[in-house]
Parts: sequence; structure tokens; C-alpha cells
Amino acid sequence: MNILQKVFNFYINASIHVALAVYAFLKITEQYFGLPNQENLNYFIFFGTITGYNFVKYAGVAKLHHRSLTNNLKVIQVFSFICFVAMCYFMYFVPFKTLLFSIPFVVLTILYAIPFLSGFHKNLRQVSYLKIIVVALVWTGFTVLIPIINSEQSINYNLFLLSLQRFLIVVVLILPFDIRDVKYDAISLQTIPKKIGLEKTKRLGLAFMLFALLIEYAINAGDVYKNAFMIFFFLILVFLMRAKINQSKYYSAVWVESLPIIWWLLLLGFHNFL
Repeated sequence: MNILQKVFNFYINASIHVALAVYAFLKITEQYFGLPNQENLNYFIFFGTITGYNFVKYAGVAKLHHRSLTNNLKVIQVFSFICFVAMCYFMYFVPFKTLLFSIPFVVLTILYAIPFLSGFHKNLRQVSYLKIIVVALVWTGFTVLIPIINSEQSINYNLFLLSLQRFLIVVVLILPFDIRDVKYDAISLQTIPKKIGLEKTKRLGLAFMLFALLIEYAINAGDVYKNAFMIFFFLILVFLMRAKINQSKYYSAVWVESLPIIWWLLLLGFHNFL
């Protein structure tokens, strides 16, 4: 494996890519509501995403194999600690009110990884259907609600619509991952693809995205936003419809996860050239 491939794999495995997707959603929210650049909050959430995702992904592995950790996992642990320190640094500059409203989403993230149900043998991730709802709620909370609270904007109808749209989009973005994981998930974990099958899962995702499209036209936003969303809409449908159980290593982890970043770049492009 050459050095570039190692760096790229670290970029994916260390959750940097998913953190960029979350960051992109934050910037999209700022553009939709005309918010100022909330640098400290954005970096707090960016580094918090890396810390949280790596905790969820590797906490159990590290506990079971702490004496024989691979070099890659050790590097990710060190990197995660550095990101945790960076998160704490930027957290210091985030208003207390914003941090207070962040607590429920932080608690959901922790309970997603730590067993506390059925005699402390089961976490939220292992509860049928709850996994996808928890992830979508946390993403929506941190990328829509928290930026609005931090900027002291009023709670209005557009906020409700954008929150609902973001929730639906995140659910659809998770579906290709759930399709990929059908052969890995435990029999007891009834994800949407395992319960209703691949074709019905894709039709459900299509219905959610059509609803998200209707919301886009109900939101009080200009043509620039609608044009960018239409491209994003068709891209997400293409990747959803082409998702399969035996997909390539990077299909979901790279390409599907890149879609929020592409949406943000499209918005930037339309703003600059139209």
C-alpha cells in the first residue's frame, strides 16, 4: 500500500471525511438563514464530530483489544485525543446557552455507543430502527438547531421546515450504509433494508427525498438555493438507487458521504457565478 493510499484510508477511518460533511451542512444552514460565519461553533462541532464518531466506532474495539491494538488504531486514538483537545478549546468560546442546548444531542451520541439497556448489554445503536433516527436527530440538531440558537435567531416556520428536510436527507444518506451492512449486522438488528428489503428501502428513500424537495420549494429561499438543491437531489437519488449489498469499499464511506460537501460547493458556485 503506497503512502497516498495510507493517508486517504486514515482520512476516512479517522472520521475526517464525515466531519467535513457535517461542516458542509453547517455552512449550508448559515447560507439559508443568512447567518454570519460562526467560526468557533463550526470548529467545535467539526472536532466534536471526529471525537464522537471515533468514540462510537472504536471504543468497543479498544476495550477488547487494548493490549494488541494495531498501529493504525493507535494513531487514530492519538489523533482523536488531539481532536478532543481542539474541541475543548473551541468549546471555551461557544456561549453557555448554545452548549446547554447541545447536551441532549451529546447524550444521544454517548448512549449510541455505551450499553445501558437490557442489563447494560445493549445501546441505542442495537435497537431496531432507532439507530437511523438517533443519527438523523443528532445531525439535524447540530447542523440546524444549534447554529440558529448560537446566532440568537428567532425560531420560525423556515427553521422547522429546514430541520425536517435535514432530518429526511440524513436518513436517506444513511440508507446506502444500511444496505451495505445487511450482511454484517446481527440478525437481531432489524435495520430498514433487513426488514423491508432493498427495493422497498430505495422507494422509501425516494419518497423521503420527494418530500424534501417539496420542502425546498416551501422554504423562503431564492432560485440559487433551489438550483443547487435540485442537483443535490438527483445526485443523492442516483447513489441511493445504485446502492447494493456488495458495494465497493468507498461507495458509501466516500461518495455518499461527499454529497453534503458537493451541495455546499454548488451553493458557493451559484452564489459566485450567478
